[in-house]
Amino acid sequence: MSTALITGASGGIGQAIAEEFAKRGNRLVLHCHKNTDRLEEIASSLVEKGYETPLIVAGDLSEAETAERIAKEAGQVDVLINNAGITRDGLLISMKEKDFDDVIASDLKSVYLMSKACIRPMIKKRYGRIINITSVSGIYGNAGQANYAAAKAGIIGFSKSLAKEVASRNITVNCIAPGMVDTEMTRAISDLAKEKLLEQIPMKRMASPCEIAYIAAMLADERASYITGAVIEVNGGM
Repeated sequence: MSTALITGASGGIGQAIAEEFAKRGNRLVLHCHKNTDRLEEIASSLVEKGYETPLIVAGDLSEAETAERIAKEAGQVDVLINNAGITRDGLLISMKEKDFDDVIASDLKSVYLMSKACIRPMIKKRYGRIINITSVSGIYGNAGQANYAAAKAGIIGFSKSLAKEVASRNITVNCIAPGMVDTEMTRAISDLAKEKLLEQIPMKRMASPCEIAYIAAMLADERASYITGAVIEVNGGM
């Protein structure tokens, strides 16, 4: 049985990934920063559906000691899904330095720290899957998201570099770049703003979280072992 560690599992995409990996028989380690109540609800829901009880871990992944602790609590991690992240949107001219630093720490530094904390056992085992959730903003940019786009673009560069370092050890490192996904975060957007965003999407709809989760599961599958250093966009043709 493979162990999948999913960071940011209390959000919509994280929950969908957890459910998809549970269906496929993985042992789950679910992380959140602070929202352990929500994570407990997700874990209970999985147990009610007949899946194994997930291990719940919590903490700030921008801190090295926290990342190392969580990796140790998880044990041998076969699949690491770096999904945790935040947004602090605003035009650069009015963006506070803290808003830039917080997003870089939460979205990019956490990927570095968690990957580093989990990679050594993967190298020893000569097997591993690292799947990093980035964004179309990291590829194309987005006004009002200079901090977020920088972090997500950084994840892509990080992933492509790490993929080259560990490919000979049968470890793959890939990115998923979602477009607009129907989560609590996007539901909070005003109808007018949402309408303008949907105009940019040829499919004229948002993705469901389970559509992102399916790609994560596909990348973790043994049959995807020749895919590494890739960025898979899931964006409805944006």
